[in-house]
Amino acid sequence: MTHLTGLILDWGGVLTSDLDASMAAWADAEDVDLAQFASVMREWLGQEGQIESWVNPVHALERGEMEVPDFERNLAEGLTRKLGKQIDPDGLLKRLFTHFTHAHDMTGLVRRAKAAGIPTALLSNSWGNSYPDHLFDGMFDVVVISGDVGMRKPEERIFRYTLDKLGLPAQECAFVDDLKHNVDAAVSFGLVGIHHLTYEQTSLELDALFAADLR
Repeated sequence: MTHLTGLILDWGGVLTSDLDASMAAWADAEDVDLAQFASVMREWLGQEGQIESWVNPVHALERGEMEVPDFERNLAEGLTRKLGKQIDPDGLLKRLFTHFTHAHDMTGLVRRAKAAGIPTALLSNSWGNSYPDHLFDGMFDVVVISGDVGMRKPEERIFRYTLDKLGLPAQECAFVDDLKHNVDAAVSFGLVGIHHLTYEQTSLELDALFAADLR
């Protein structure tokens, strides 16, 4: 068996708390019905988040083509219509990201991979949020944030860009993401995909792929 040499990971939902749990905590704090929030997201993204549109507010935000205040206004207006009550747009995304907590187990795994000589990369679709650079210090050889490079997952070009930065071919790299459509895209472009659900499952898969004890 040929073992892999490079590790690429998503941020939200992989190196943070579970996406569903974090969103639920935000919805509780905002008194927002998550079903209505999901309905607004489907209008923009499609049922599986795969429908592409250059005027899509989420896609434009992730590529850095829309400013955060404009996106917050779009989202607040959509939620206000669905919920029948006013949602304050100012600082909406900042309030959302306060409910994402750091996943120390996965961070430890990445640091152990880096210490073992495995090239590592962060590949994240940004919603205009800031990243905890002090926590990521020394973790990654390459950091690719969608809004900084004008590309987003699941576009092939952002995967190719990340691989070029790492200097590795797709077939030698594992890609870890909590969103299955991103993993499926990565696999179609030649990477080895891991759909992240739990630390236990992901760490076992990575141990096998890299022939290393990363847990």
